[in-house]
Parts: sequence; structure tokens; C-alpha cells
Amino acid sequence: MSDARSFRVARVQTFVWRVPLEQPVRNSFGTMHSRAALAVRIEDDHGAYGWGEVFSNWPPDGAEHRARLIEAVLAPLTEGVEFADPQALFRTLTDRTHVLVLQTDEPGPFAQAIAGLDIAAWDLVARRAGLPLCRLLAPDAAGRVPAYASGINPTRPGEVARAQRARGFRAFKLKVGFGEARDIANLRELREAVGDEATLMVDANQAWNIDAGLAMAHRLAEQRPIWLEEPLPADTPAALWRSFAERSPIPLAAGENVRGRAGFAAAIASGALAYVQPDVIKWGGISGCFDVGVAVVRAGLVYCPHYLGGGIGLNASAHLLAAAGGGGWLEVDSNPNPLRDALAQPAPRIEDGHWVLSDAPGLGVEPDLAALASFRSGR
Repeated sequence: MSDARSFRVARVQTFVWRVPLEQPVRNSFGTMHSRAALAVRIEDDHGAYGWGEVFSNWPPDGAEHRARLIEAVLAPLTEGVEFADPQALFRTLTDRTHVLVLQTDEPGPFAQAIAGLDIAAWDLVARRAGLPLCRLLAPDAAGRVPAYASGINPTRPGEVARAQRARGFRAFKLKVGFGEARDIANLRELREAVGDEATLMVDANQAWNIDAGLAMAHRLAEQRPIWLEEPLPADTPAALWRSFAERSPIPLAAGENVRGRAGFAAAIASGALAYVQPDVIKWGGISGCFDVGVAVVRAGLVYCPHYLGGGIGLNASAHLLAAAGGGGWLEVDSNPNPLRDALAQPAPRIEDGHWVLSDAPGLGVEPDLAALASFRSGR
């Protein structure tokens, strides 16, 4: 790895924001009554810096907990240390916390916190190189990627979809898992709202067993969604996922709840998935998810990064997709979220169903700390 990617960490900072929601975000497994965001800033000994983001959606106080993990455990393992590249930081933190993860039985929070630090390290080295992150990863990366409006709730899906279509989206994903009659009616309403030419997806958030899921898949197929996401619990054995896929009229998508390179290698090899969806702030950061994205594309599957968080991670997902290629879609939450928008300024634009990446170095965005001040968590 080139010395141009080496850096010595001088300082690690965490920032937690939280905002109540007028319209809760509903999934089949629970409801979010507030949105939180945890950002992490790494500065090197020459004053260069980068921003990352850590998964904070669940549990309700997850952002505060993960911030303390960084402050008490991970920051002391990085500050004053020189790393050859961001991958070295990722490996070091993963290796140095292995036993602690076993002792605490908290693999998810540690993986998420490390992912945020990894994103910040990549933003730092790309800014210092004067390159957009996607072109640091892949010099011929495209400047825009297909995007879809996600997180469409079971309440007024047609109204939400029409608003997102007006913003420039041409693909839309509906949350299902709220009962057969409601799911079928909502998907029909969504199709009527956006027209026959629009691309639809459905996300069950692990709502069903095999029999219920297959019955729903055949009903949902009437509106021609291109994928059915997480119809089964993520820990369902691979053979059962493959059996489901063989009998489902809709191709399957999953990956947001897979962790580790071995886990993704197994998911890719399972024969069950047409779309693979690692989440950059849940595991891997840039170091892990870029490798997974490339492997997905090489396997002839579609890499579609999962994302439902703030603006830093969203832009990191866009850069990953642009660098990995393969024709997948970027997931963009359709629910109002000031933490998404204020965390990433200037806000990228949607043009004819595509997310247009900034040409600025790194992730190409900065948090608007003044606008976020009123949402700062006192912890």
C-alpha cells in the first residue's frame, strides 16, 4: 500500500445528535419514534481530517452507547498510532478488540463503531489525496449511480411515492410485513401511484417463516417487484434460504444483517440471493464493504448497499457503489430526517433516477454543525 495512504491519528471525536419524529418510521419488527446519528471525526498529526458515521437506529439509546465504546475503548487504541492505510486501522481495531467482543457478547456494536472509524480514515486519506473517495478506490468510477426511494411506510405509501417521484426517483421500495391484506393493498397503491414503468422493491424486514413468506411472495409478485428483501430471519440456514429462493417468483435480496467477510462469502455462494446488501455503517466500513461489493459483482450478482441512517454514511454508500460498479441501486430513505440532510452538505442531487456524486475530495460533504447544534445529545 502506498505511503500516501499512511496517517498518524492525533485526535478522535464523537458527536451524537437525536431528533424526535412527527411521523414514526415503521418496520415489521418495531417503530422508531426518534432518529439519532453518531458521527466520528479523525484528525491526523498534520491537521488533515475525515468524517465517519456509526449505526445508531437500534436500540433506542444505541448512538450514546456506541459513542462511549469509541471514547473508552477504540480511541485509545488509535490516538498516537501511525497506520499504513485505513485497512490497517480496520484490522488493528478488529484484532485488538476480539477478546473483548467475546467477553461482552457485543459483536454488533463493536463492528459498527469500527466501521465508523474506518469511514473517517478513508475520508481523511481521500481528502488529503485531493480525490473523491470513489476515484481513490477505482479511478474509472462513475460520477452518478442509480438510486431508489426507500423506507416507504405502510401509511399513505402512494402519497409518499408521488412526492419522491417529483424529486426525481424512478424506483421505490415498500415496507411489508404488516398483514397480508394491508401489504397487498399498499403495494397495489404504490404501483398505481408511480405507474407501470417504475421499478418496485419490497422489504419484509425478516417478518415471515418459509410458508408465510412463500404465500406472500406469490401475492406480491402481481405488482412485479424486482426483489423481495429479507423475507426470512437473517439466521435462517442457507439451505432453507436456497429452497425459498427456488420457489419464490420474486428474486431475493439480503445482507444488511450479515457480518464479516466469511459471512458475505457464504451469502454470495449460497445461490439464494440475486441482490447482496452490505451496510457500510453496520459492518466493514469502506475497507470491508468495498471488497464485498467487488466480490458480489464478480460473482454475477447485484451489489446494492443497504442504508438507513445519516448523510455521512449515505454518501459513503454512494461512493462504494460507484467504485464497485455492477449496476446496483443506492438506497435513499424517503422519510424526513434533518440529521441526514444536515450531516452532509452540500446535499447531492437526484437527476432522472440517479444520485449525482460530488467532485470534491473525500466523501465530498461536511456536517453543518451549526444547524445540528439544537439536536446535540447531552448523553
